[in-house]
Amino acid sequence: MHMADALLSPAVGTAMWAVSAGAVAYSAAKIKKDDLDDKKLPVMGVMGAFVFAAQMINFTIPVTGSSGHIGGGILLAALLGEFPAFLTVTAVLLIQALFFADGGLLALGCNIFNMGVVPCLFAYPLLFKPLVKKGLTPKRIAIASVVSAVAGLQAGAFCVVLETLASGITALPFGVFAALMQPIHLAIGACEGLITSAVLIFVYKMRPEIMESLQQKTKMACVPLGKTLAVLAALTIVTGGVLSLFASSYPDGLEWAVGKVAGSSEIEAGGGVYQATGEIQSSTSFMPDYNYKDAGEDVGASGTSVAGLAGSVLTFALAGATGLAISLFKRRTGEKGAGAGA
Repeated sequence: MHMADALLSPAVGTAMWAVSAGAVAYSAAKIKKDDLDDKKLPVMGVMGAFVFAAQMINFTIPVTGSSGHIGGGILLAALLGEFPAFLTVTAVLLIQALFFADGGLLALGCNIFNMGVVPCLFAYPLLFKPLVKKGLTPKRIAIASVVSAVAGLQAGAFCVVLETLASGITALPFGVFAALMQPIHLAIGACEGLITSAVLIFVYKMRPEIMESLQQKTKMACVPLGKTLAVLAALTIVTGGVLSLFASSYPDGLEWAVGKVAGSSEIEAGGGVYQATGEIQSSTSFMPDYNYKDAGEDVGASGTSVAGLAGSVLTFALAGATGLAISLFKRRTGEKGAGAGA
């Protein structure tokens, strides 16, 4: 559900950049100094890398001629908490936009809001957490995953419709566009919910303390995570390097809906802002469309695998570095505050 720049006016794109930047600052401020301890930081990096790899795998929605991929917001929030999860999703989307030209730069604020703010800061605390409040069990995890993933994606898809409406994109009339966006993303959300529940139940059975510590607001200081992280890292490598080769070739839900309404999945947009953001993206993306830059129309298996692995490594580094920087800042601020109080 990555929006392209052509789906937005410069005014809406800029406004959503400001909203998402505010959400990033708010999330960083809300993270407590103990929320990202030495045990949680590697989970943040590894799971961010996994979500990047998983987003490369589009699964076919039967009968429709469309496909979808997971957003990962609920998955990350259930393992990290809403604020670290949102920052991790933001890292994923930044890497995708800058280095792989997936989603426009003008549209980055919208994509962060639709795929990060909505699931992590709204769907997770309002739906997932209450549904598992009485205790974590595989059944409760599965129900919470499906309900919150479906609700989050429905809300995110509707935000896309509202953003195009506010942008005055006449090729996408509100009623018709919404009538296509909501049902297709209902199906995609159900699939994401099932995938999310499978991964969460797998992690819960391997190391229940990861999710329990979040629910009980305790540290994982004495919990050995080496084996779990190794398994998740191996799963990320297999997903990005191998399974990505079997992604559906059908357009994703957003492209499918745009194509049905406008007659083409690509809407043309001209002007200085679109040209400028396009040139910036062209200069930063070393593997546009998850392939070698000079590949042209040739879709090679090696290019997809290299892109999956490279993107996973970059996301691991950015998500981990973000978490580490916030953690160090919080600790130093806390130490200074304690010293001043003494």
